[in-house]
Amino acid sequence: MKTQHIPYTSLKTPKQLAFHHNVSLTVTLTVGTPPQNVTMVIDTGSELSWLNCNNKTLNSTYFDPTRSSSYNSINCSSPICTNQTRDFPMPASCDPNNLCHVTLTYADFTSSEGNLANDTFRVGSSDISGLVFGCMDVVSSTNPDEDSKNTGLMGMNRGSLSFISQMGFPKFSYCISGSDFSGLLLLGDSANFTATLPLNYTPLIQISTPLPYFDRVAYTVNLQGIKVNGKSLPIPESILVPDHTGAGQTMVDSGTQFSFLLGPVYTALRNEFVNQTNGVITVLDDDNFVFQGAMDLCFKLPRNQLVLPKLPSVSLVFSGAEMTVSGHQLLYKVPGQVMGNDSVYCFTFGNSDLLGVEAYVIGHHHQQNVWMEFDLERSRIGLANVQCDLASQRFSVGP
Repeated sequence: MKTQHIPYTSLKTPKQLAFHHNVSLTVTLTVGTPPQNVTMVIDTGSELSWLNCNNKTLNSTYFDPTRSSSYNSINCSSPICTNQTRDFPMPASCDPNNLCHVTLTYADFTSSEGNLANDTFRVGSSDISGLVFGCMDVVSSTNPDEDSKNTGLMGMNRGSLSFISQMGFPKFSYCISGSDFSGLLLLGDSANFTATLPLNYTPLIQISTPLPYFDRVAYTVNLQGIKVNGKSLPIPESILVPDHTGAGQTMVDSGTQFSFLLGPVYTALRNEFVNQTNGVITVLDDDNFVFQGAMDLCFKLPRNQLVLPKLPSVSLVFSGAEMTVSGHQLLYKVPGQVMGNDSVYCFTFGNSDLLGVEAYVIGHHHQQNVWMEFDLERSRIGLANVQCDLASQRFSVGP
């Protein structure tokens, strides 16, 4: 993985990083003194960045804090521990050594546990000293084969301890290629490039009152409707907005692979997609087969058929912008799943209710070939359709 940067005069000048994507978006950088290479999952749905610091974990990459002279543990009486962890899933606590202890849990039932610390992170050719992260000694995963390839996670939401908040950039952008496994992450203003793009902006929704099911530091947008091949689904708008408990927010989450919709909306989309593909593609008639626990609409295609039939597009309609999913992005070939002479492909929208998640989640699979600009200063997200491999070439970034 090659990391390049735009020449700069200060930390506020844009930094760019190439990333790789498959099940997750991953970027490689260095941490510590002397620098240690780490690979981190880019996650706009999380606040705290963390690294696996357990050197006893089999077949995993890890960060060794004992080898870094710039590493510092954070005391549990520190204002960072007492004041800046309030939006974490669980409150921070004191460990037996009086260090700030945190436990993080995620919607896919993975978790990590360890202590807050700070160290020097190198982004491009810039050293950022004192960046706060979690040095985790317990990491549990539901996908150990994939997660063992990564050292940790880069939290990119709006919380005060997220990577982007600590860096102090007013914007960041990314672009995920739909033709290969490359991508571009740009920290800072992308105006030199986006001036030529027809960016459409949708405002970020904020609710300051703490609600049990509302994530206040997520990138929450206003989902107004869904269309299948231009036909609007008969969904009442009231079901697309958060209720009095905060359930029903729509989050843009690069840390999730696919997209998930609350039950009634998912059912409406599922039924319409099946209706419009009747006679085009064969539904897998097996009630017991549910991919990744929440994707229960799957299809059979002959193993020798390499090209998908023409499928109806699915458009997510936001306030001021649309995201249209079409072609191969609509179906995901389940690895290793063969039934007779058929391969199995699953619809890339799932049912949030089956995950126990009280929200709509827009995953990175549906953000391919879309320039995604997160404008923190103006509290909005900009979207533009673009060939992301060409965008990476424009910035001379590649693997």
